[in-house]
Amino acid sequence: MANTNHTEFWLRGPVPAIDPLLQPVAHALLQSEQEVDQLMAEFPDALLWERPGGVASPGFHLQHLAGVLDRLFTYARGHTLNEAQLADLATEGEPAEGQSTVAQLLNRFNIQIDKALEELASIPEESLTSPRTVGRGKLPSTVGGLLFHAAEHTQRHTGQLLVTARILTHLRQPMG
Repeated sequence: MANTNHTEFWLRGPVPAIDPLLQPVAHALLQSEQEVDQLMAEFPDALLWERPGGVASPGFHLQHLAGVLDRLFTYARGHTLNEAQLADLATEGEPAEGQSTVAQLLNRFNIQIDKALEELASIPEESLTSPRTVGRGKLPSTVGGLLFHAAEHTQRHTGQLLVTARILTHLRQPMG
């Protein structure tokens, strides 16, 4: 997404077809997508799995951003994770087939954002307080709680990715 609009999404007005109570979720996801796409567009594949100071690699964050959205929206639908989702979770942080380059990981993330926004448009307001469970431990949540967490978790990892990617590209630049 090559968007040069510097106004944050929450100040751009409502996202069409999204319930007013879910606008903050849509805004956070769109903001993350824009920031990740802009920063990572020129990020070198050679640095994708580097872990400066032992922190998570940019590759991990890109995998996790897509994976966690998929998993949290699955729980919000009232489903448990399938075998493919569990396998995906187990391999986060390592290059995988179709998930080893910046372009592949950005594409996967953008597709997951599109899916999330499409699903948000179909969620009725009255379902937001419906109980849901999370994980094998069946921890309690609600549809709204899971969607809010999807947004804030995406924002958290976006921030971590942005800092790590900037550090890596700065460390690789020749000194003055």
